[in-house]
Amino acid sequence: MSAKHAMHLDEIGALAERYRVFLLDQFGVLHDGQQPYPGAVEALSALKRAGKTVALISNSGKRAEPNEQRLLRLGFEAGSWDHFVSSGEVAWRLFRDMAREGTLRAGTRCLLISRDDDRSAIEDLPLTLTERGDDAELVLITASEGDRYDLDHYRGLLGPAVARKVPCFCTNPDRIMLTAIGPRFGAGKIADVYEHLGGSVTRIGKPYPAIYHAALSLAGNPTRGDVICVGDSVEHDIAGGNAAGVATALVLSGILADSGDLAGLFQELGAWPDYTLDAFRWR
Repeated sequence: MSAKHAMHLDEIGALAERYRVFLLDQFGVLHDGQQPYPGAVEALSALKRAGKTVALISNSGKRAEPNEQRLLRLGFEAGSWDHFVSSGEVAWRLFRDMAREGTLRAGTRCLLISRDDDRSAIEDLPLTLTERGDDAELVLITASEGDRYDLDHYRGLLGPAVARKVPCFCTNPDRIMLTAIGPRFGAGKIADVYEHLGGSVTRIGKPYPAIYHAALSLAGNPTRGDVICVGDSVEHDIAGGNAAGVATALVLSGILADSGDLAGLFQELGAWPDYTLDAFRWR
């Protein structure tokens, strides 16, 4: 099947007949941040009962454990996934290794851009928090509060760090996020602002290779033909899955729920899914 001619399916159960390992996005596929999508809890559990290896792979700047706790609070069944790989977890392990190797100095002053004052991304790392761009030695963008602030707020905060050529890491490359008041700009858009101001950004997460390497390693480095990546973002999930050499399925319940010209979007981004689904449901 040509990736440029996606097959539309009615349920995820059809993919379970073909693939052994599922790399699943969470936001826009399993839930909207506030509640599960209809049928998603049952579908995730059904995949595990069918003997599939399930790795949740998310552009969340938070570490794996708080993401898993949120899924449980939303009503997902404990044990219905095997691994949780967040971009925040991948970045945390990178910073930990840098600290052990001495390439990240203990006490480095970090300007953390997060959501709801969440600090899990730097927990137990030898960093000192600062709230000022003119004092920072490292900028870490893990989330957006685009439902509270506009981009000018972030320009003002980050401008002094850019002027001092402070390195920046973004552990949530998503440019759009789902909120209780609708889609708003995500952390990836804040990273774009840093670059537009003249700064340099290292992005960790989908569609970049490190998060796929981590997920596939945890899944036992399966044959790529046995793996499918399921997500709601062409830019991140589909492009990342294409680059990783695995099949992809685009779910139309998230940020693309009201999208019109999908073929044009695929062409624009140079990424094509093998399958499309209206929602993540079993049957």
